[in-house]
Amino acid sequence: MKAPVDAAEDEYWMTRALRFAERGGSGGEVPVGAVVVHNGRLIGAGFNRPISATDPTAHAEIMALRAAAVGVGNYRLPGATLYVTLEPCMMCAGALIHSRISRLVYGASEPKAGVVVSHPLLDSAWLNHEIEVTAGVLSERCGALLTQFFSQRRAEASNE
Repeated sequence: MKAPVDAAEDEYWMTRALRFAERGGSGGEVPVGAVVVHNGRLIGAGFNRPISATDPTAHAEIMALRAAAVGVGNYRLPGATLYVTLEPCMMCAGALIHSRISRLVYGASEPKAGVVVSHPLLDSAWLNHEIEVTAGVLSERCGALLTQFFSQRRAEASNE
């Protein structure tokens, strides 16, 4: 039986993910942050780093999953929840499946590249793992952070 979802707890952990997103954004990366939580304890965190790490796989979700796996000493993370500020892409959704994350909570939708609700992939019958999904937690704050980042980028580009 699944534990009941606690909206206040989801908001708390999403706020933590937003802090990591802000760290990435202040470093010039697209501001996406993620945390992995197990039994009410933070076990991994990350933010987008593909530019600074020169690594196309260094998305916030991947960074958080890597940290969590190292922290618990296992590449499988059953019973864990990943909180991320933006709907995951195909690569990150695959990593969630392989890591056996039990629950995904995300903030803003990603209509172009999101594969959870925008372009449903996780519901595919051929996948060997199911992930419980909660969408839209603090979506306005998560979306505003991204909108502000890209508006600033466009303004800087037009001034060059």
